[in-house]
Amino acid sequence: MIHYRAFAFVLLLVSLPHFAAAGDNWPQFRGPDATGVAENPRLPDHWTATENVAWKANVPGRGWASPIVWGEQVFLATVVNTGETPTAKKGLYFGGEQSKPPETEHLWKVYCLSLKDGHVLWEQTAHRGVPATPLHIKNTYASETPVTDGERVYALFGNLGVFCFDMEGKPLWSKPIEPRRMRAGWGTAASPVVHGDRFIYVNDNEQESYITALDKRTGDELWRVSRDEKSNWATPFVWQNELRTEIVTPGTSKVRSYDLDGNLLWDLKGMSVITIATPYAVNGLLYVSSGYVLDPKQPMYAIRPGGSGDLTLAGDEKSSEFVAWSSKRGAPYNPTTLVYRDRLYVLYDMGLFACFDARTGREIYDRKRIPNGKAFTASPWANNGKIFCLNEDGVTFVMAASDEFEVLHTNSLGDDETALATPAIVGDRLLIRTAESVYCLRKPQ
Repeated sequence: MIHYRAFAFVLLLVSLPHFAAAGDNWPQFRGPDATGVAENPRLPDHWTATENVAWKANVPGRGWASPIVWGEQVFLATVVNTGETPTAKKGLYFGGEQSKPPETEHLWKVYCLSLKDGHVLWEQTAHRGVPATPLHIKNTYASETPVTDGERVYALFGNLGVFCFDMEGKPLWSKPIEPRRMRAGWGTAASPVVHGDRFIYVNDNEQESYITALDKRTGDELWRVSRDEKSNWATPFVWQNELRTEIVTPGTSKVRSYDLDGNLLWDLKGMSVITIATPYAVNGLLYVSSGYVLDPKQPMYAIRPGGSGDLTLAGDEKSSEFVAWSSKRGAPYNPTTLVYRDRLYVLYDMGLFACFDARTGREIYDRKRIPNGKAFTASPWANNGKIFCLNEDGVTFVMAASDEFEVLHTNSLGDDETALATPAIVGDRLLIRTAESVYCLRKPQ
């Protein structure tokens, strides 16, 4: 005889929409498919600094890299300043540039925590020294999210190097990155990806931009392609579509797509002067956005697979054979957009929220003010019919995934938190990184 509660649980699972379940691994920025979506009926949608907190772990140093998870291991990148770290304001503002790097010794570190209880399984100091380049006061020297393939953990620290460890923390290889000047000295933040035998990253800077693929086992360079770009902060996306596998890289000059050997497949002009958001694909369409707040161009594109050459739209065109739809002024600046249940949601840095039809680009509702939302940097995520938006004060606004704008409730981690990192989801757990801690949120078992 089937137990009634077990049967009800199975019935709920099979009735869920067709999205990835929250599995055992969250191996890169925004999850295994870079969409920020993972379904699990036991994921919490209410929490405080004490309610539904399975554990809280303090992490030394500072880093806006997201946590990643493989099995029972949580990996984090951080940099410890042996001197005094300047205090940053929240929100968007000018004047956060620092003219020269700090003169104090820094420690670039990788931590591995237990997913079960948050205790430190191992830690490694990848590098010790004085930073070679400055950064914006809101940025950190550990803003790139690590990546893992379940055999190795790869930590990219921009303007310093790539460091590879096995799952027990043993150093396997490292490869230095020659420091390059970034726009206004803001520092780096674009995360890497791993696909097949390749570790891939984009280094867009003010001096010599490029995309490169390394052998993930040895760190040897497999190929490197120069890019006619200046500074950008967008993580590349490996798009495995029905026709081929390609590496999509947003940029100020162009969105470019390469094959796995670095050959250019297609490009598309029309982005804003700064590009940060990560591409991703849902239901056969690739979504790309670029929305610097001071640029009149803030476009979003939905792209079909199979394109080649120049896909740039002419004049007032909004679509073409390979561009399913586009919007000239819809994109956010720091957060990546989110597609969930055929709607595309846009979270804007200064507390606005909008919704579009993901298949056609039709506006469902225009920018709505999130009450007391203030400033947002982390990208939104979704599960169980709800959208979650984490602001820089550590407050998560839980929104209805529907055609109507509705804030269902808010979850605060306390008055003294600062949160810019995008969370991770694994199984029935949600991991939120703040300036000093990692929270593992989970309903009581």
